[in-house]
Amino acid sequence: MQTVAVIDYGMGNLHSVAKALEHVGAGRVLITSDAKVIREADRIVFPGVGAIRDCMAEIRRLGFDSLVQEVSQDRPFLGICVGMQALLDSSEENGGVDCIGMFPGQVKFFGKDLHEEGEHLKVPHMGWNQVAQAVDHPLWHDIPDQARFYFVHSFYIDAANQRQVVGRGHYGLDFAAALADGSRFAVQFHPEKSHTHGLQLLQNFAAWDGRW
Repeated sequence: MQTVAVIDYGMGNLHSVAKALEHVGAGRVLITSDAKVIREADRIVFPGVGAIRDCMAEIRRLGFDSLVQEVSQDRPFLGICVGMQALLDSSEENGGVDCIGMFPGQVKFFGKDLHEEGEHLKVPHMGWNQVAQAVDHPLWHDIPDQARFYFVHSFYIDAANQRQVVGRGHYGLDFAAALADGSRFAVQFHPEKSHTHGLQLLQNFAAWDGRW
């Protein structure tokens, strides 16, 4: 049975992610901060919620900044929400924070005066939103284009390499909702809270060989 390591650095909705993975039959799901267990796992999930400054402080303290770069090179790897944002070069949050730099680009604030067709939009962006599939990736298998996923975020991904953008969202402005590069895939939304389509994405991840 394959093992899926859900990386625990104290900043994530880990149990709901783990339960969703178990629900789709992903294998033996381990919530862990043990580098040895993470290195030996067949698949890696890197979730996150909260302030990026606190997240990056714990990621660096535990040595996970280099570890995630290492283990994501040769097996399926999934970043979720702030776990995705931490993979970028930097974030505007908390006055500016350097991140892991796995994907080139910045994490930017939606702004306090976000409008769409004269309507003021609340920040954080919270709720269901469509995701346009920019690339035919294996993790989109059996998920319709423009399917709705559940988002909770005040900061968005401004990707520097548009070829890595495999899913796009729109909330007052266009943003990268999903990034991919080799065996690495990352999403801004919460698949574990996105019902049928979110569970399908996790099931696709559990079956993915890391190639596309």
